[in-house]
Formats: sequence, structure tokens, C-alpha cells
Amino acid sequence: MARAALKISVRELAKMTGVADSTILRFESGKGAILTTNMKRMQEALEAAGVTFVPADSSGGPGVRLKT
Repeated sequence: MARAALKISVRELAKMTGVADSTILRFESGKGAILTTNMKRMQEALEAAGVTFVPADSSGGPGVRLKT
């Protein structure tokens, strides 16, 4: 959802993070696990690009929103 909100491609995120595009696709499709270090790289890059990750709470599940 974060990548879609920023309108960046898998290839762009891969370039931003150094994480292989195949790893990103596998993770996004739920067909495989991801290393903690790769997850951290992706989260940091997405946050730097303008996304805020919102944790789950009593009103709903986790999500993302764009920084203002």
C-alpha cells in the first residue's frame, strides 16, 4: 500500500533500497518471507519518501498514510 500511495514501481523501490525486485514482489504477494534487514531498508526508504506507517489499534488494522 505504501508503494502504491507514492506511485513508485517495484523497480524504483528496489533501486532506492538495494533489495532485489524479485524479493519485493515475493513479499508483496505473500509468497515468501523477507529478511528483517530488507524490511527495515524498505520501511526507511518509504518513510523518507513521504509515507507514515500507522499501527493497528482498537478502531482498525494497520495501514499507511502520506505525510502532509
